[in-house]
Amino acid sequence: MKKSVCMATYNGAKYIEEQVSSILTELDVEDEVVIVDDKSSDNTVEIIRRMADDRIKIFENEVNQGPNATFGKAISLAKGGIIFMSDQDDIWIRGRTHVMINALMSENVMLVSSNFDCFDNAGMPCKIHENSIESKKSKKYCRNIIDIFWGNLNYYGCAMVFKKELIPVILPFPSYIESHDLWIAKAANLMKSNIHINDLTLHRRIHGNNASILKRKLWKKIWSRIVFVVSIFTLLKRIVLNNGNN
Repeated sequence: MKKSVCMATYNGAKYIEEQVSSILTELDVEDEVVIVDDKSSDNTVEIIRRMADDRIKIFENEVNQGPNATFGKAISLAKGGIIFMSDQDDIWIRGRTHVMINALMSENVMLVSSNFDCFDNAGMPCKIHENSIESKKSKKYCRNIIDIFWGNLNYYGCAMVFKKELIPVILPFPSYIESHDLWIAKAANLMKSNIHINDLTLHRRIHGNNASILKRKLWKKIWSRIVFVVSIFTLLKRIVLNNGNN
């Protein structure tokens, strides 16, 4: 089955070639890397085009739209039956696609989420305070959703793979959501079609600007809880409508 890797880029010139190169080694000739650049002011797009690989499909936003909208656009343009998401500055581990697709197909689920290790700009291993996913908790769907609510469980798009059949439920991303990663994870858990694997499938670069690890003020945490509740009702409605159309 054809694989699509969806990436949103923005001023990623420093690391983009290393990341895309690590992805291409994991793909077959019929696969694709769908990159949507969010109006970079550096030479990110130029570097990508210079790689001259037919599997790379590059699109450019006319105005900056932010990561959620840009990732949503990339997913909507994907032609593959299996969808990976990728950040612009990580490095994929060899064998990643085989491990994740094997779990996706053998368990017959919509979404597989994995773990990762971290390194800094100097290439040195580093640790951040994160709650790793655990395979033994995969099917504790209600517990997973509650843990997302309390911030006790982290899902990252860069560590996910999902089937194209999930797209009608997750797209379009509502403008009010803060994290497309958690939106996708909530959808799969509500559908009871979610698997965690303990495997480390990528090296994640931590450089201080990663949106997901920035500390937030109290009012933002409260707003996140409100958005969470609205998201659940929106996703449940979409799931019902999607089931009715199948």
